[in-house]
Amino acid sequence: MDIDLLQTRREKLAENLNNNEMLVIFAASEPTYPRYFLQEKNFFYLTNLEIPKAILLIAKSNNKTSINLFVERNDPTLTVWIGEKMSPQEAAEISGIKKVAFTDDFEKTFQALASNMKKCYFNYKKSSLEEPLDRAKQFISKIKDYFPALSYGSIDELMRPLRERKDEWEIEQLQTAIDATAKGIETIMKNAKMGMMEYELEALLNYEALSRGLHHMGFKSIVAAGHNAATLHYSDNNCEIGKDDLVLLDVGAACKNYSADISRTFPVSGKFTQRQRQVYAEVLNIQKTIIEMIKPGVTMKELNNKTVEMITASLHKLGLIKQDKEYKKYYMHSVGHHLGLDTHDIGRRDATLSAGMVITVEPGIYISEENIGVRIEDDILVTENGYKNLSAAIPKEIEEIEKD
Repeated sequence: MDIDLLQTRREKLAENLNNNEMLVIFAASEPTYPRYFLQEKNFFYLTNLEIPKAILLIAKSNNKTSINLFVERNDPTLTVWIGEKMSPQEAAEISGIKKVAFTDDFEKTFQALASNMKKCYFNYKKSSLEEPLDRAKQFISKIKDYFPALSYGSIDELMRPLRERKDEWEIEQLQTAIDATAKGIETIMKNAKMGMMEYELEALLNYEALSRGLHHMGFKSIVAAGHNAATLHYSDNNCEIGKDDLVLLDVGAACKNYSADISRTFPVSGKFTQRQRQVYAEVLNIQKTIIEMIKPGVTMKELNNKTVEMITASLHKLGLIKQDKEYKKYYMHSVGHHLGLDTHDIGRRDATLSAGMVITVEPGIYISEENIGVRIEDDILVTENGYKNLSAAIPKEIEEIEKD
């Protein structure tokens, strides 16, 4: 990632800070084996660093911004086990941040700055009383008695305006993730057979992503056959695929932390049954209609309302409901969400679309009593005059899917 881009991001963030305000972003901790390290998204967005336990501190006073980065000190006794930790010099070169020290110095620096601050933003997560406190909440608990005049806020308040609209580099990463996901879906459709296990299809997807240098998926893959496809967040992926089953895929590889999110539904036999075709055609028509609505100025609420209207009409046509309000039995989620560093990115769900936003469009109909679940999802970039479907190359037309 270009250092100028990182500096621009930090400058825009600083513009959102008032005088005598600061922010602290804790990097992710080391993963528990055997998971890959996944960086905290806001920290990555502002530093391009894939290292654990680092800390970013930005403060604004007298219209001047100070930026401090803190990295772990190397432990020679652990080098043979985990390798050397990144030095301050290396972190400075990658991030473009000039003031880099060890995490040992963080609390001293924080104390010197916080005494003159009114508010500090942290990257804490929403959690319940049953969950342990994350690093940010632990730190807030530690300091609140020392700085009683200091108020606290979520970093999302500052980051949302930046991350809602993607820059060119971000779109490139999303496209790389989508293209790898597309190859995985293509391989699955070509190789899926009755009697295979769902996890065998998942393995084909993982292979295509990893062979392209993408080390992890953006979320737990859904490979749902038959009745399982009517469960929205099914992810066991451990059932045998039956002769006439539809297979619903909801999958997305991640590139440099940017996640694709694609859904396709196909018949393992290669041909839809008459009923499957009816349901699939309705969902496909709805999805294509909603995508055509996308342009700057349209709201997410308008897309959702139109989707509900069309799905309700389709359910009547399919003989599934008698009253409009019954649609929720067969369609339970919204039509889309923001996409980026997080699969469900931090943009507002009621946002008015503007150029640079990337959203998903994913209507579905789920008929548990008929063992049918259909969802079709694409990743859409909002452009100055309309939209660009970043996943348009992945087959979804009935003729394409049934093609020998």
